[in-house]
Amino acid sequence: MRSAIALTSMLALAACGGGDSNSSAPVVSSTAIATAPAPVGKAWAETVTKTPESTFVLGNPDAPIKLIEYGSRNCPTCGRFAAEGMEPLMTKYISTGRVSYEFRDFLVHGAPDFAAALLNQCVPTEAFFTVLDQLFANQNAFLDRTQALVSQNPQLVEQLQKLPPAQAAAGFADAIGYIEFMKQQGVPETKARACLSDQKAGEAISKINAEAVNTNLPGTPTFLINGKVVPNTASWAALEPALQAAGAR
Repeated sequence: MRSAIALTSMLALAACGGGDSNSSAPVVSSTAIATAPAPVGKAWAETVTKTPESTFVLGNPDAPIKLIEYGSRNCPTCGRFAAEGMEPLMTKYISTGRVSYEFRDFLVHGAPDFAAALLNQCVPTEAFFTVLDQLFANQNAFLDRTQALVSQNPQLVEQLQKLPPAQAAAGFADAIGYIEFMKQQGVPETKARACLSDQKAGEAISKINAEAVNTNLPGTPTFLINGKVVPNTASWAALEPALQAAGAR
C-alpha cells in the first residue's frame, strides 16, 4: 500500500481546492429529469449503499445523475463544501431521486487522511455519511492538533511518516484525537484500532486513491457528474449550476 499513499506532510495544503482540469464539462441536458420516488417507508436522503469498490453512495443508487466527490477529510475546501453544500444537495437534489452522491478518498494529506478514511468505515453502512459530516464539522479541531503536533513534536511526525501506511495511520489517529472522536460516535476503542489495521479496507481505500492520482485529478475536492470531471468546481455555488445543466432542475 505504500506506493498508493504518499506520506507527505499533512500541512501541505496546496492540493486542497481542486482547480482547473483537462476534462470537458458534462453534457448539458435539454430537458429536466423526472423525480424518482423512494420505496415506501424509505427516503433517498437517508439511503446509503456500499459499492463493490467499498465506496459509499447517498441516495438513489440508480439515479440518472451520479455525482462523485474525490475528497479529503483534512482539506479545508472540502470542509467548506460540506458545510455549505451538503444540505441543499440533500434537500433539493438527492431527496428527489434524480441525483446520487458518492464520496471517494483522495488522500492528499497522507497518513492522517488514511486514518480518517479507515475509521469512517468503522461504522455501519447507514452511518457512513453521518460520521463523515461530523469529521468535517470537527475538522478545525483536528487541523489545530495536527499543527500543534508538527510544531511541538516534529521528531514523532518524522518517525510516523517513515512507518508503513497502516502503522502511520494508527500513530496519527492517536496523536490528533481520531480514536477519541470515534468513541464519541459509539465505536469502542478496540474496534477502532482493529479498523485501523483492516488490510482489506486499507487496500480498497488505497486503490481508489491510486485511481485519483493516476488520472491526474487536480486536487480536492474534485467533482464528477456521470463520469466527467466538472472543471473549476470546488464550491456549492459552482457545482449547483452543473447539476442543473445535467438535468437536475
